[in-house]
Amino acid sequence: MRVAQRIEGGLTLKRDTAAEMLPARVRTAIRTQEDQTERLIGWIQLAVMTTFAVLYLISPKTDSAHDTFRPVPWVLGLYFLFTGLRLVLAYRISLPGWFLVLSVAIDMGLLFALIWSFHLQYEQPASFYLKAPTLLYVFIFIALRALRFEARFVLTAGLVAAAGWMALVAYVVLVEPDNPMITRNYVEYLTSNSVLLGAEFDKIVSILLVTAILAVAIRRSRRLLVRSVTEGMAARELSRFFAPEVAQKIARADQQVRAGAGEARDAAILNLDLRGFTKLAETLPPDAVVATLGAYQARMLPIIRRHGGSIDKFLGDGIMATFGAAAPSESYAADGLRAMDALMAEAAAWAAERAAAGEPSVPVNGALATGRIVFGAVGDPSRLEYTVIGNAVNLSAKLEKHNKALGLRAVTTAAAYELALAQGYAPPSPRERLPGQTVDGIGEPIDLLVLAR
Repeated sequence: MRVAQRIEGGLTLKRDTAAEMLPARVRTAIRTQEDQTERLIGWIQLAVMTTFAVLYLISPKTDSAHDTFRPVPWVLGLYFLFTGLRLVLAYRISLPGWFLVLSVAIDMGLLFALIWSFHLQYEQPASFYLKAPTLLYVFIFIALRALRFEARFVLTAGLVAAAGWMALVAYVVLVEPDNPMITRNYVEYLTSNSVLLGAEFDKIVSILLVTAILAVAIRRSRRLLVRSVTEGMAARELSRFFAPEVAQKIARADQQVRAGAGEARDAAILNLDLRGFTKLAETLPPDAVVATLGAYQARMLPIIRRHGGSIDKFLGDGIMATFGAAAPSESYAADGLRAMDALMAEAAAWAAERAAAGEPSVPVNGALATGRIVFGAVGDPSRLEYTVIGNAVNLSAKLEKHNKALGLRAVTTAAAYELALAQGYAPPSPRERLPGQTVDGIGEPIDLLVLAR
């Protein structure tokens, strides 16, 4: 849906209200970009006029007889003063739209005052200033407004510039009605102070056409800017709900992700759980339950990520992580066991802190298994989820529960341990082997290694 919005000079523009319907955080991000752009515009304008001032100072003067009044330094001084004020305000506040429109008008007004003063500076007829190449600075000022990605300011700059030049041409024609110096001879126009109205008309048309082209380009770019900011923030938010590897996979997919698309690879699956947390939660206030769960996750998750793991899902007080599933890895088993060692050390430190504070113990169980898995999207077109499927997933979950029967905190399979050693894993201490263990849900006995008691 679009609405009409009035602009200075009676101009009416249609602005896309989609930006106004964006979430507040997205609008804030766009506004921040606009504020930064306004500061950039101010610095560029200051640099442009500094260049002009330096060129003016070092250029030879041809008006040595006219020492009583030099308007150029005054105009430049006013411009520097206003530009400096605007820069200070741009760093302190978010400049409102009306101020920017006023700023554009003042910029153009000072520029045209500078051009107008040339005939006084050099004691020439008023038509003299129509030949000044300083008019080209108008296009710089119009183009600078394009940096903000708002067509209304480009249009304001262009319309003010066109109106200003028409006013200068009208002044030349009307200042001396008896001698307007108008000619139709192109050679005479180029070699004298005569006025060729067609040439001045061409300048005004050029200003308006450049303005219109930029305005159209800016409106198209504005939509892309809004979409880019929205998608960028969505991607950042996405990474909070998915592992970074999964978020990148979704964002960089050549085609839309669909259910049933999967990849088979070897990976390690790690499961963590708080032993007895469900019963403990029944005795604690809700705030204490959530605080305990939050402290547990805040300690465990960074360790998993630091060792190259991806958080697959949270299952109440359980955490399932993968190594080498979202992105292929040559050291998935070694990474997984290194993570488990660090997790168990952190869990022990957390338990000691809770005991010292007089809080109930919440032991952390862990298990790791390796094997061939399928990593892909499941669900339907309206609700998708990336997950891992395979025997290693089931085995890791069952081993985590088997810890309680063994009275241990963390175990892994002998196969996973041997693979991790081959991938460069160095255990911090000798590992106890538990051969021929019968695990609920697993048909055949399995050899295990103790990672933490």
